Amino acid sequence: MAEATHDYSKTKKTYAAVGISLGVFTCITVALGLYPPLDVGPPGPTPGDFVIGLAVATTKASLVAFIFMHLNHERGLIYKLLLFTCLFAFGLMVLTLFADKDPIREQYDTHKTTGGWLIEKPE
Repeated sequence: MAEATHDYSKTKKTYAAVGISLGVFTCITVALGLYPPLDVGPPGPTPGDFVIGLAVATTKASLVAFIFMHLNHERGLIYKLLLFTCLFAFGLMVLTLFADKDPIREQYDTHKTTGGWLIEKPE
């Protein structure tokens, strides 16, 4: 029986590089959250902060999925399912953002502040 030998040095280097980059991106995430000079815009969470945070998180998740989960060697069906999942998750995020403009919430807030009357209280 023939023995198969594999050279794992390239794989080890790839895993080490990905591990180091994940550590660097984690440090970037912590630095963005803790240090005020790295805050984008006015103090507090702003859309710019969310965009930067999600970009770093997406990069880290992509590295894990493609390298550690070996998705870079898969066939096309996996990528189609991954694309559908990403579009579905994006759609759910958009629906969450629409909750800010919900007219039912405005009526509830009006009802709460006027003591039960949605319009001027009759005399």
